[in-house]
Amino acid sequence: MSPVVPLTYYCLLVLGASILGGMLPLWFRLTHRGMQVALSFVAAMMLGVGMLHMLPHALAEARVATADSTGYEFTIMLWALGGWLVMFFIERFFCFHHHDVESDAGGSLHEHHEACEHQHHHHDITWSGAAFGLTVHSIIEGVALAASVYDRHDNLPLAGIGTFLVILLHKPFDSMTIGMLMARGGWSLRWRHVVNALFALAIPLGIALFYAGLASSEQTGMLLAYSLAFSAGTFLCISLSDLLPELQFHDHDRGKLSVSLVLGLALALAVGRLEGLVHRHPAPPSNAAAK
Repeated sequence: MSPVVPLTYYCLLVLGASILGGMLPLWFRLTHRGMQVALSFVAAMMLGVGMLHMLPHALAEARVATADSTGYEFTIMLWALGGWLVMFFIERFFCFHHHDVESDAGGSLHEHHEACEHQHHHHDITWSGAAFGLTVHSIIEGVALAASVYDRHDNLPLAGIGTFLVILLHKPFDSMTIGMLMARGGWSLRWRHVVNALFALAIPLGIALFYAGLASSEQTGMLLAYSLAFSAGTFLCISLSDLLPELQFHDHDRGKLSVSLVLGLALALAVGRLEGLVHRHPAPPSNAAAK
């Protein structure tokens, strides 16, 4: 089956999730506690997919592409570190990764002292800055999704399902961030929907960039390995930026957040085990065959 088939379905579902995320604050009064528990689950799954799915597959692809020569492990880890640094600096300078429930559909601030007695010190960010950072993040997610599907489409009916689930579950949080910041700035509901729809198109753009690189590369195996490693680094950065603040600001909900964290990791592990049952990387050429 061509990898374009599952990628098409995945993109349509992500588009729906993005638009849905922008509309959720209109239908429900989202609480700070509920958002944090849900975000902890999704971030933990993202961490698990990056570390247990993408990075091992990147190493395996590099091993095959280099005919089992040594030294590829260090290069793969450099690409993973590069992905982490890129996402870190994007967040540092654009402060886009901001998922607190601060405003309702009309832009009014929600009080959430029932969940938090501490004070958050957030950067003063605009919706345009958040949209730019989240768009870059989504393009990288598109590359990650395309690489995951391409890596496994020959041997796995639902290729890249772990990466897809992470993106699908995380996308509504990103859309809510843009929508709430736009509402706070006085933008109309119509324009919020337009911006979120355009934002969702960043995933297909990332997929297109991956295939453009694939078409122009003579070493598709290494390009795939580097893409997976880089994506793993970005997933690690994003997940930790959601999870680590829990240690400082959310000791009052540490039981619920810990359970949510474990469940997210368990789901990532379960999906990885499922893929392991039906997917095998081709073995590198043996020395005997090489002779």
